[in-house]
Amino acid sequence: MHASSEAGQRRDLTPALILGVLGVVYGDIGTSPLYALKASVLHFAADGVERWEVLGLLSLIFWSLILTVTVKYVVFVLQADNKGEGGILALMALAQRCARTERGRWWVALVGMAGACLFFGDGIITPAISVLSAVEGLKVVSPAFEEAVIPLSVVILIGLFIVQYRGTGSMGAIFGPICALWFALIGTLGLIEIVREPEVLVALSPSYAIHFCAVYRLAAFIAMGSVVLAVTGAEALYADMGHFGKRPIKMAWLYFVLPCLSLNYFGQGALLLSNPAALENPFFLLAPEWLRLPLVILATAATIIASQAMISGAYSIARQCVQLGFCPRLEVRHTSETEEGQIYLPQVNFALLIGVVILVLEFRSSDSLAAAYGIAVTGTFVCTSCLAVLVFSRQFGWSIPLVAAVFGPLLALDLVFFISNVLKIPDGGYVPLVLGGILMLLMNTWYRGRQLLFARFRQDSLPLKSFLARLPQSRTIRVPGIAVFMTGQADYVPGALLHNLKHNKVLHERVLFVTVLNEDVPQVGSERRREVQELGAGIHRVILRYGFQESPNIPRDLESLREDGVAFDPMQSSYFLGRETLVQAVVPKMSRWRQWLFTLMSRNAVPATEFFRIPSDRVVELGVRVAI
Repeated sequence: MHASSEAGQRRDLTPALILGVLGVVYGDIGTSPLYALKASVLHFAADGVERWEVLGLLSLIFWSLILTVTVKYVVFVLQADNKGEGGILALMALAQRCARTERGRWWVALVGMAGACLFFGDGIITPAISVLSAVEGLKVVSPAFEEAVIPLSVVILIGLFIVQYRGTGSMGAIFGPICALWFALIGTLGLIEIVREPEVLVALSPSYAIHFCAVYRLAAFIAMGSVVLAVTGAEALYADMGHFGKRPIKMAWLYFVLPCLSLNYFGQGALLLSNPAALENPFFLLAPEWLRLPLVILATAATIIASQAMISGAYSIARQCVQLGFCPRLEVRHTSETEEGQIYLPQVNFALLIGVVILVLEFRSSDSLAAAYGIAVTGTFVCTSCLAVLVFSRQFGWSIPLVAAVFGPLLALDLVFFISNVLKIPDGGYVPLVLGGILMLLMNTWYRGRQLLFARFRQDSLPLKSFLARLPQSRTIRVPGIAVFMTGQADYVPGALLHNLKHNKVLHERVLFVTVLNEDVPQVGSERRREVQELGAGIHRVILRYGFQESPNIPRDLESLREDGVAFDPMQSSYFLGRETLVQAVVPKMSRWRQWLFTLMSRNAVPATEFFRIPSDRVVELGVRVAI
């Protein structure tokens, strides 16, 4: 086990830490009772719902929570940490180390990209369905509120996205207590109903789920597309592991969240057994009439928290995609002076807002959106299981029979969930698939384009060793100051330097060739941050390393070169950057439309000066035409 993950294990289980886990990790799965059981039972409601049908669906939901969340994520997947961090891209980075060929690494990257793209689809649907399902509780309070549901949901969602620039720190203090109150209340309401109808507890036996599937077969398979709504948000257990550590996440799930969720689902089932008409909204009808309006308000707060966790996760995944080379540079604003992970990405925020509002206005109810929801979640489940098989077999040394025995049934369940949701494509499942497909195309185009670009640079550039060998004989005039040349190829002369020599006929007294390397670890320690090598008189090569959860800050890290004996004065430094103009080669390596798309993405990428936090008044840009 990694040292960092061991540190996470040793964290004290303080009430504040557990509250933080409840507010960030379990917001999404904690709001699933609002719609999961109702959506599942609606499949069989046309001719009335029978007792054994309710018990069978309850059993399916309960055992899905046990197998997918408890067994798969809590027991096994949480062990696959990347230096203490989790999430689909952290798992992909681990799996890439296990891949034995370049082609294998590419396939692993493809699976990771697919999981990330589906996560963004989930990130758009979660706020829409969560807030809609909570506000729909107003219709239970009074039918007069029906017309207000859509406008109110849109207003709440727009408000949520508008305040994102302030960061989650100020809001986080109240997230945990609200979620703790939410879980305690929904568990209590469920328990009260169970006491009235204790027979519902027989659904704890998996025999009811098996009997239900045996009787209904294809219909049961279709219903699994709604049953999976009960486990949406399970990926957050793994994705947020780096923030809290494994132990608090496990303890909160096993001893608080799982019992409360189970009590509420069984309470809803008990209500349906005694009053089938409660299918209109079994969650809110669990509460006595005087408590329904406060419950709607609390549910809305809980869904906002669930949405906030998903939005923050989308920011984090987007930054990881940039650092791993899957998408162009994006503007990253830090909303906390102390927490590196608290970030705000304006472009991502705006895209999510537009997508969420369109979904609410198009689907208009949580029941309709449920069809669109499951496929993104289940697709991510499948990607996680596939990558976990590779990591556990090759990195952890598990035997093939053991991996098959553990992950075979779990992957089979994931595939059942996924395929059952594929059947919902005409009803809305196309939304995350279309979105994921577009994002996959963009990521793949950017990844491939950058590879071709670097290959062209290597082909056209002068090797650094040859340049340094010729430099003493060239009688190049050296002028005062420090020139910083940013280059992606550490062993080749930057094009900006050759153009500077060609046009200005001078070289600065001190020259730094700076290369930024993004590593497949979350964060790079200070001892490995920089690597300095003297290449000649006043000429140094500097390699700066960053993890996929870090934002580069070149000036700050160059100032620390003084510790390595290299004098660096920011006021005497000029940064030379190459601005590439892409043109089509005689024999193009990319189709015309993909090259157009890559060029468009390059033009809209955040400037290197902004991304690397380089002062714009100290930058010299030199243009170069690159044919790919």
